[in-house]
Amino acid sequence: MRGPIDRLTEGLPHAWRVTIDWLVTIVGAILIVLAIKAWVVNPYRIPSSSMEPTLHCARPGAGCEASFSDRVLANRFLYHLRKPKRGDIIVFQAPQKALTLCGSAGVYVKRLIALPGETWSEKDGVVFINGKRLDEPWVDQGRRDAETWPSRKIPEGHYFFMGDNRKFSCDSRRWGPVPRDDLIGQVFATYWPPSRISFH
Repeated sequence: MRGPIDRLTEGLPHAWRVTIDWLVTIVGAILIVLAIKAWVVNPYRIPSSSMEPTLHCARPGAGCEASFSDRVLANRFLYHLRKPKRGDIIVFQAPQKALTLCGSAGVYVKRLIALPGETWSEKDGVVFINGKRLDEPWVDQGRRDAETWPSRKIPEGHYFFMGDNRKFSCDSRRWGPVPRDDLIGQVFATYWPPSRISFH
């Protein structure tokens, strides 16, 4: 059974038909990869120590513990199926204020702490949601800071993020909640370096 390419190239010399077949195959593969990156899964590199030791960045960066930065995969499709959950590690577009307050803008990777409509606060490094202390097994005691922030209500359609390494994290405490449209996807795996391969 002949395909559409065979019918279109019928009558051309064999070498031309082979060349066109290869070109169509390569272009098709590139389009599939781009579509996957755009809508399903995309790779990211961890640039800072805000998520140590959950996700490593590379020395000599401040607070970084590894020789190589972790490379992670983010599921861009998941949040079309379900809402983001507290504790998810999420890739998102940081607010423009992050450039002024943190020295960098663009794509960030942090942990989701407070959901739309909730009230967030921090006292002496301990986080409270709706007035109740939040259990945070992902934060090592030695990585907590001693900051105190007053209660703030998270607007509908917005999400509040913090790094696991609180002493080295410039996060929603400074530049505020992130709109739903700026969430890119949930980190579900570390794929590099080989010693760090794992699922989250």
